Amino acid sequence: MEEQIVQFCWLIPEQYQDLELPAYQSEHASGMDVAAAVSKPVELKPGEIQLLPTGFAVAIPVGYELQVRPRSGLAVKQGLTIINAPGTIDADYRGEVRIGLINLGCEVQVIKRGDRIAQLILAPVVRARLEVVEQLPETVRGSGGFGHTGV
Repeated sequence: MEEQIVQFCWLIPEQYQDLELPAYQSEHASGMDVAAAVSKPVELKPGEIQLLPTGFAVAIPVGYELQVRPRSGLAVKQGLTIINAPGTIDADYRGEVRIGLINLGCEVQVIKRGDRIAQLILAPVVRARLEVVEQLPETVRGSGGFGHTGV
């Protein structure tokens, strides 16, 4: 499996010594779990959105992005997910990585310091070059949209 170096920096190291680096939780995991760097427990009411700190910044190689995705267990069991999933951290961003969580569940959810709240996936980026044409090539599907093949 190919690896790329992503430079990682705690913003205030002495404040985050108790937190773990983002980490893969199994040998073939695609995403690194990332922990909440909240100073006190945060309550998310049903329907509420909050931007949670991680305490770190990264330098992503040019040609890559870090995708911020929900953790499946939190999403399915508690209704906690990423508001703009998947979120994108661009290669030229150097600010704090923050996680936009929304509570889609029916109960208040409490996020504590060190809770794993999202996963980060390093992904290659291919840039598009738009070409203006008078007509698009035909396909069997054509302009069939949402639900065009049935339920």
